[in-house]
Amino acid sequence: MNVEAVTVDAYGTLVTLSDPVPALRSALAEHGIERDTKTVAHAFDQEVDYYVKRSHEGRDEATLALLRRDCAAVFLDTAEADLDPGAFTPAFIGALSFLPVEGAVEAFRALADAGMKLAVVSNWDVGLHDHLRTLGLDSLVDTVVTSAEAGAPKPSPAIFELALDRLGTRADRAVHVGDGAADAEGALAAGVRFEPAPLRDAAARILA
Repeated sequence: MNVEAVTVDAYGTLVTLSDPVPALRSALAEHGIERDTKTVAHAFDQEVDYYVKRSHEGRDEATLALLRRDCAAVFLDTAEADLDPGAFTPAFIGALSFLPVEGAVEAFRALADAGMKLAVVSNWDVGLHDHLRTLGLDSLVDTVVTSAEAGAPKPSPAIFELALDRLGTRADRAVHVGDGAADAEGALAAGVRFEPAPLRDAAARILA
């Protein structure tokens, strides 16, 4: 197959999350609430479970603000912290710090140097654009497509179809790299070849 485009999942493939628990404990402490590491970690896990099912709902500034407030509320409720979710949301979001997965940036550059069109395709709210911009990763790709913009999360093929349309590429000339079952299922449903993460190894296979 003559590959001309590569789409890449964001979380777990391109970026990962620094441990947010210390920052969240500090944020609670600043509001006069002391919680141990285990309690805060459990509360964050519950928030993640809530967010994953609803990430596509954050499709614009207003709905993103609402989604983030609701996520903060889940965290606070689980931690039994009697704080106003709206007031705590900035601290909650501020505790989330992303960084590139090891080898991912180099792999992206190798694909770009080989003339590939590149896209990030991820189950995420529209805030992903800001996260990638903060890391300087937005300049490495031609487009970023979130499930919020596509209106449906992976494994729906809709998010891949939108990415292919933006890239001006046919499905049979694209490869998707991801780290989950939804990545594989969604890519195949859209007619796109799937390669499992890590991106560094997947890029080597694509370029071989």
